Amino acid sequence: MSANAQPNDARLTWQGIRHYLNGHRHDLARIADRLYPDHERVGSTPLLTRDDWRLSEPLALDRIALKWTDSAPPPAVTGDEREVRPALLEGSTTYAATMMNHGRPGLFENRPCYRLLDVGWPGLSFTRGSYFDGVNVGEAVAHELATTRLSQADGLPFRSLIGDPTDLSRRAALPAVSMLTLRRDGRTGEMTFVLHWRDPARVAHGGGLYQVMPVGIFQPVSEATEVEDFDLWKCVVREYGEEFLGRSELYDEAFTYDSWPFYQRLEQARADGRLRSFALGLGVDPLTFATDLLAVTVIEAETFDTILGDIVENNEEGRVVGATGIPFRADQVARYVHDEPMQAAGAAVLELAWKHRQALAP
Repeated sequence: MSANAQPNDARLTWQGIRHYLNGHRHDLARIADRLYPDHERVGSTPLLTRDDWRLSEPLALDRIALKWTDSAPPPAVTGDEREVRPALLEGSTTYAATMMNHGRPGLFENRPCYRLLDVGWPGLSFTRGSYFDGVNVGEAVAHELATTRLSQADGLPFRSLIGDPTDLSRRAALPAVSMLTLRRDGRTGEMTFVLHWRDPARVAHGGGLYQVMPVGIFQPVSEATEVEDFDLWKCVVREYGEEFLGRSELYDEAFTYDSWPFYQRLEQARADGRLRSFALGLGVDPLTFATDLLAVTVIEAETFDTILGDIVENNEEGRVVGATGIPFRADQVARYVHDEPMQAAGAAVLELAWKHRQALAP
């Protein structure tokens, strides 16, 4: 911004960059990918990973041991450093505050989240975090890269300050569960899946990209349920209700899992073996540093049709793609992994699921 630019000019410039970011996330992710030539990747995708984050075979979701600590050190970078200031507007001290005042999407609330501290399969260690912790770093580094791309300037000071995106001590990593859902026909063995197109007007992250579904940040319903909701499967079930069936993300104080028929039906299917969920690994998006637990659920066709068959066309985060079922075949997997604007985590879980397809549906 020039020295004589007016505040309104700065706002429009910031919003213009934000619009460019939301319209070019896939291209910008490819650019960001090239910034980390020495990092490991999940298969042929740009999702960054580490050797100790990989899984040689699918790990049953209920075998993951979650560990909690109240005494974790704060991350090295929080998003209030001087290097982030060019991505902010005057009067805002964080990127989330700028978004709140000048570019707020439909879903934007600083809710509690679980912050990932360490990965040691089959265990994951967590502490307390909040949604804006991730926005203040992840969306700010994406904004910085978009600005540099538009201006053709050199240097990414905020991204450089953070350093290794897979170093969980450098920033608050708030993992999402990226769950590919496979509907399996037991008679033929054929499987299908659905995808989600994330609407940039409704979401803060991943707008304009395809993603598997459901996907949701690992978080409790509220601060009051932090202990009860420290469970990956409960998080996944809430996302199934929200993304597949259009349920609101808001839960009243009277909500309990024991009194929720949808949850009970999925629990019974899980207990009977008609529904099986697995973790496939973990990775980090090179553009925004979004951290994802890569997972897949295989549901027998009759159970899928009974519990999840009435899929909505649109939900609070975007629109459903392939509600009648995209064939889980090599050509379709390759299409979305390589040819379509797919979020890195979604491409990674699709590729891993195809790699492990015989183990997932023996």
